[in-house]
Amino acid sequence: MISTDIAIIGAGPVGLFAIFEAGLLKMRCHLIDFLPQAGGQLSEIYPKKPIYDIPGFPTVLAQELVDNLLKQAEPFKPGYTFGERIESLDKRGEGDFVLTTNMGTQIHSKVVVIAGGLGCFEPRKPDTEGLEKFENGKGVAYMVLDPEKFRDKKVVLAGGGDSALDWAIYLQPIAKELTLIHRSESFRGAPDSVSKVMQLAADKKINLLLNSNLTKALGNGHLQSVEVQNKVGELRVIETDDLIPLFGLSPKLGPIEDWNLQIDKNAIEVNTEDYSTNIPGIFAIGDINTYKNKLKLILCGFHEAALMSHSAYKYMNPGVKYTMKYTTVNGVNTF
Repeated sequence: MISTDIAIIGAGPVGLFAIFEAGLLKMRCHLIDFLPQAGGQLSEIYPKKPIYDIPGFPTVLAQELVDNLLKQAEPFKPGYTFGERIESLDKRGEGDFVLTTNMGTQIHSKVVVIAGGLGCFEPRKPDTEGLEKFENGKGVAYMVLDPEKFRDKKVVLAGGGDSALDWAIYLQPIAKELTLIHRSESFRGAPDSVSKVMQLAADKKINLLLNSNLTKALGNGHLQSVEVQNKVGELRVIETDDLIPLFGLSPKLGPIEDWNLQIDKNAIEVNTEDYSTNIPGIFAIGDINTYKNKLKLILCGFHEAALMSHSAYKYMNPGVKYTMKYTTVNGVNTF
C-alpha cells in the first residue's frame, strides 16, 4: 500500500501546483490520474495551445506550463499513479483515508484533495460485444501507457483521429503485426500522419481496414481475436493479443458521485475559506468545485491550492501554530 500525507486525485495543472504548496509545508503528495501522463486536459487535448492568463507569462504553451509545474514540484518528491482511476474511498478514522483504484492499487493518506478538473476523463468505448470482459489487463486497453508492452505482439488499433494514427505509426516497428480499423474511408487526423499510415499500408507493414467496425471481442480469459464487419456486412475474424480502441475521452464525475459529497450540477460544493468539502479531510480545488462567483481559470485554481494546503496542514497538525514565511526568505526547503 502506498502511504502519503495528501492523496491528490487529478494530475492537471492545479493538482501539480498543489504539490508545491503542500511541499512548502513539509507535506508529501501522491497524485492519481486516469490519463497516462501528468497535465490533464493541457497535455491530452491541447498541448500546443498558447495560454495567456498565467501571471508572469505573457504567453506559455500548455505543455510548457505542465513541464514547468512538474519541475517546480520535483524537489518535494511526489509519487504518481497514472492510467488508473480511483474507484472507492474508505474513511477509517480521523485523518485516515484509503483510496483504491480500478487496478487494485491502494493509497493511504491523511488528506484527500480532488483536483480532477472537469472530472475523470473516461474513454469513449465502441459498441463492441464482449469488450468489457477483457479490460484491466486482459487484452483491451484504451490508452497506451507502455509501448514496450506490445513488442512482438499482434495488435489491433481502432479509430480515425490523431491518436489512432500516431500510435499506428509508433507501434508499427514494435508490434509483430499491427492492424488499424476505421469505420470511414477518410481520417480526421493530421494530413502528414494520414499520409504516413497510408504508405505503411501500401508497403504492407500494417493491415488497414477502412469502412469497417469492431463488432465483437473474443477469447477465453484473455483476448484472442476480434470480429470486424465491413460496410457491406461481410464479417472477418482477426487474431490478436491486444486491442486498443482510440475513440477519444469524455469527462465524467465517476465514482466520486457516490462519496456523499455535496454536489451541484456535476461539481463539488466547497467552503471558500479553504476549499474544504462537507467531509472533513476532503478538499476540492480547480474546475471540479463550485461556489458563488466561481471562475474556471487555472490561476484561480492555483489560489485555491494555496489556501487548501494551509488548511490541510492545520487539519493534520491540530494545535500546531504555523508562521508563514515567504519563499524569498526561506527558499524552497526539500524533504
